[in-house]
Amino acid sequence: MMIKLISIELFKIFSKPRTYIGFGAIIIIVLALEFGILLQGDNIMGIIIANIKDRFMFEGNIINLYLVSYVILNTLWVHVPILVALVAGDLLAGEANAGTFRLILTRPISRVKLVFAKFIAGWIYAVMLVILMAILSIGIGKILFGAGDLLVVTNKVNVFSSDDLLWRFAGAYAYGILSMTTVAALSFMLSSMADNSIGPIIGTVAGIVGITIISTVGASLLGPVNKYIFTSYLPSWQLFFQTDSGLASLGHAVLIQLIYIVGFMGITIWYFRKKDILS
Repeated sequence: MMIKLISIELFKIFSKPRTYIGFGAIIIIVLALEFGILLQGDNIMGIIIANIKDRFMFEGNIINLYLVSYVILNTLWVHVPILVALVAGDLLAGEANAGTFRLILTRPISRVKLVFAKFIAGWIYAVMLVILMAILSIGIGKILFGAGDLLVVTNKVNVFSSDDLLWRFAGAYAYGILSMTTVAALSFMLSSMADNSIGPIIGTVAGIVGITIISTVGASLLGPVNKYIFTSYLPSWQLFFQTDSGLASLGHAVLIQLIYIVGFMGITIWYFRKKDILS
C-alpha cells in the first residue's frame, strides 16, 4: 500500500510543469559555471591564489573537474533549497487549494500514511536534483577540464590528491541530500498549514535567507544560538574538504539536521492529524 501511495504521489509531482523547473535550473547553473570557469578560470584562479603564489609553487592542472565540482557544490545551500521548496511546499497545500483532500481521505488510508507518502515522494525529487548536479558537474568537468589534485583555499591551504577525493565528494553530496531533506521537511511543514502553495514556498526561502542573514550579521549577538540553527549547517559539506579536525565536527552537523527533520515532520503529523479538512 505504501509503495503504491508513493508512486501515486510521484506521478502527481511529475505531472506538474513546475517540477521540471528544478531540473532545468540545475542544468543551466552547472553549464553556466562550467563554461564560465572554462573561459575565465585562469583569471579567477589568479585572484584566488594571489596572496599565496609567492610562497608556493603550483604545477599541474589546478583547474580540473574536482575544483569545478567543488565550486558548483556551493550552490547547494544557495539555489537548490529554492528548487526543493518549489515542489515540497506544494505537496499538501496544493491538494487543499485544488479541493481534493476530502476525495483522497475517502480511501482507506490514514492521514499519517498520506503525510509520509507525500514527503517521501518530495524527498525523492530532492535527491534527484542533487544527483543530477553531481552527474553533470563531474561528467562535464571530466570532459572540459580533466582530472587532477584539488586545491582548497579558505583560512588555510589544503591540497587533496586525486585518489583521496572520490569518498570526499561522495560524502559531500550525501550530506547535501541530508541538508535538502531538512529544507524539504520545513517546506512540507509549512505546506500542511496553508491552503495555497505560494505561502510555504516563499516562507521557506524567506526563512532560510532571513535566518542566514541574521545569524551572519548578528553573529556576535546570536553566537550561542547559531550552533543550534539548521541553516548554520547547510554548508557543512565543506567539512569533507578540511583536515581530520574538520571532519570531527561533521557528526554534530548531521545530528542537528536529523533533529530538525524529525521535529518538522513531528509538527506536520501532529497538525495534519487534527486539521479540519474543508475542501
